[in-house]
Amino acid sequence: MPTFRAPMINLYSRDLSRAAKFYSKLGFVEAFRAPATGEPVHIELTLDGFTLGVATIEAAKEHHSLRAEGEGRWIEIVLWTDDTDAALDALVSQGAPLFSPAHDFLDGQLRAAWIADPDGNPIQLVQRRH
Repeated sequence: MPTFRAPMINLYSRDLSRAAKFYSKLGFVEAFRAPATGEPVHIELTLDGFTLGVATIEAAKEHHSLRAEGEGRWIEIVLWTDDTDAALDALVSQGAPLFSPAHDFLDGQLRAAWIADPDGNPIQLVQRRH
């Protein structure tokens, strides 16, 4: 089984700026945004060693073919790994449903895929590409 590290949670937002301001008021500090310049589609905020990602619903659809709209709680667990493809293959072979196949994004800086847990909650498997 692949090794995972640095778990975090991603939320999907209809208004990324509003969400980032809300969490900033709670003490979260921005640690990353994509893209680095211009209007962001994903912001990561940290608080006491915990990382919270907030992404736009549109980015989930456009970049990853995810359907993060509708009513309910839109949240996912993120697991960083050294090999997204191997992790995805191992988990799918063990019965995990596939949400989005492995693909590169952020100009090839990251490779990600999505599976589901037994209750249908999304889990992102992601690695940095060097």
